[in-house]
Parts: sequence; structure tokens; C-alpha cells
Amino acid sequence: MRGLGALLASTLLLGCSSGGSGGDSSSGGASSGGASSGGASSGGASSGGAEQRRREQQALAPRCRAAPLHHGEGTYYAATGAGNCSFDATPNDLMVAAMNQTDYADSAACGACAHIEGPSGQVTVRIVDRCPECAVGDIDLSPQAFEKIAELSAGRVDISWRYVPCTPPGPIAYRFKEGSNQWWTAVQIRDHRHAIATVEYESNGVFVPVARENYNYFVEPAGMGPGPYTFRVTDVYGHTLVDTAIPHQEAQVVPGKAQFPACSN
Repeated sequence: MRGLGALLASTLLLGCSSGGSGGDSSSGGASSGGASSGGASSGGASSGGAEQRRREQQALAPRCRAAPLHHGEGTYYAATGAGNCSFDATPNDLMVAAMNQTDYADSAACGACAHIEGPSGQVTVRIVDRCPECAVGDIDLSPQAFEKIAELSAGRVDISWRYVPCTPPGPIAYRFKEGSNQWWTAVQIRDHRHAIATVEYESNGVFVPVARENYNYFVEPAGMGPGPYTFRVTDVYGHTLVDTAIPHQEAQVVPGKAQFPACSN
């Protein structure tokens, strides 16, 4: 089994330059135009000006190289959104999947999104679980996701896939595990745009790295203290978020204040 470092080097750490819970799964089977005609529009700014601003904003966004393309087989199982990544079930969003044991990489794949192409379509899924028996490159999808790339009756099909940014609804969030306290603290990052590389907490003015467990919690065995905490979270592209005044709330989700930036194409 590869560790987080190996995954970041070979799969998830794709490069970026500033531009200007539960158990395991089981296998089953520009705008057109530019400047407005006639020059400036009658309201003030022209559509060309808006397009220029859009291009300037895009130039400021970080540019992330395309992720490596993987090949394997796709299957499906009775996914609920819960699983080895310790996320909650999401009955209203079943575009989810379980990653093969190797690419799961000790939970480094958890919460990342993968765009999958199959024989008759394509789909983007969020990784929520681990498939121990799946070979390298394989992904075990929910039936709802699988039927977007092939007929369910096919059971097992050839696929190609790569990691892509997720589309989170807002800032990242912190979820403290059941039993977490000031003497044994376990926190999970949720709703992140890109895969998570590291989590650190501030102690006496120094950021301390926290080890990630196979079940997708970052655990400090000696505890982080009673809180509130200052966390520094880094994604696989090197983007960093610092959240302050995060209270410890056992078995609860605490919203952060920011989200990782989108990458321009």
C-alpha cells in the first residue's frame, strides 16, 4: 500500500503555477463575440469590457496541469455515500464511488473527484469509500453513476479516468470525530475543491503536522487542547487555507471561512 507521499508524487500532486466511515465497498459486477457591435453599449460598460475582466480574473487563477489519465475497470455496488472515508450517507447525491486499494492511498483519495469515461458515457464522482479487492486503476461506482457510463447489465466495463476539481457548495468544513476531545483530537476536512495533502494545527505559535489515518481523519494522539484552533490546510496543488477560531465540537461539522481556488484551464 502506498502512503500519502507516494500518492502525491505520482497521482494527485499534479502541479500548479500562478497564472498571471464505515466499511469497504463490494464490487458488483466564451462567450461568442467579445466587443459589442457598435462599440460601447448604451448602459456603460461594453460586453467587450466584461469579457476583458473575465479574462483578467482567469489569468489570476492558478493553472493546474491536467491530471494523469488512469485506466482500469468500472463496477458498481450499493453505495450510500458513506464508507471507509467516514463521510455521512448522501441519499440525495449518489454520484459517488469507491477507489481501489492502491489509489485509495491510505485515504488520500477521500473527497477527491474523478471524471470517468466508459463505453457509453461519462460521469464525475466523489470518492467516499475503498474497494479492497479492486485492481489498480479500478473504480467501484454507485449504480446511479455506473448507468451513466454503461448499462447496469454489463456489470464490469473498461474505463479511463482522471482527478478533476470538485464543485463544493461553499467553504471547507471541519468535522470532529465521535470521542474526539482535548486529549485525543481527530478532525476531518470536508467540502474541499481539491484533494487534501496536509493538515496542521497551531501550537505555541508553531504549526504542527497531523497524521492522516486510513479512515480519513487527521489524528493527534496527544490531543490539540480544548480549542478553539487555528488550522492550516494544504491541498495537492500547494494552495493553503488558514482558519482561525475553529471550536471543538465533538461529532459536529464546523464551517471554515474559505475555499481552495479554482484552477484556470
